[in-house]
Parts: sequence; C-alpha cells; structure tokens
Amino acid sequence: MNKMIFAAFATVLAASSALAQTAPKPTTDPKTPAVATPAETNPTAPVEGANSFTESQAKSRIEDAGYSDVTGLKLDEKGIWQASAKKGAKSVMVGLDYQGNVVAK
Repeated sequence: MNKMIFAAFATVLAASSALAQTAPKPTTDPKTPAVATPAETNPTAPVEGANSFTESQAKSRIEDAGYSDVTGLKLDEKGIWQASAKKGAKSVMVGLDYQGNVVAK
C-alpha cells in the first residue's frame, strides 16, 4: 500500500514539475514590464513609462550596449534616458527606457 501511495505521489510530483518548466509565451506589448537583455530588445522600444534607473545605472547600461563617450544624459518627461554617445567613430543619440532597451536614434 505504501508503495502505491509513493508511486502516485512521485507521478503527481513529476507532472507538476514538468508543467512548472513551461515557458510563458513572449509578448511584444510595450506595457509589459520586461527587462531587456543585450541580445533582445522590445521591438517597440523605447517604451514610455516610469523609469527606475539612476543616472549612473543608465550610463552603465548604455555603455554595456556598446556605446562610449556618453554625455548629456537626461531623463525626459516620457521616462526615457536620453544621451549623446559614440558607437565606433559615429556620434549618435541614444535612449534607454524603463525596460532596459537601448535604442539609437
């Protein structure tokens, strides 16, 4: 009897852990509070919203995305950090949104 209960418990446990590992479907909804990675950016970026990055975090995030000489960094009224930066020898304007998306303009 104990073996049957243990086997049933093990079966339920295995099934529930398999369900827990199912990844959620990706979304491109700009209201989704996702965090961007260097390899993946929200296609609607930059996304407006309350930005919690500090100025130094914003600068580091932009530099980590491959930009240098980040200057004039300011948070605009839409919650986007704006700055002038260089990518190679080219000067560009960049924006960093609350999701962490770094976008050249």
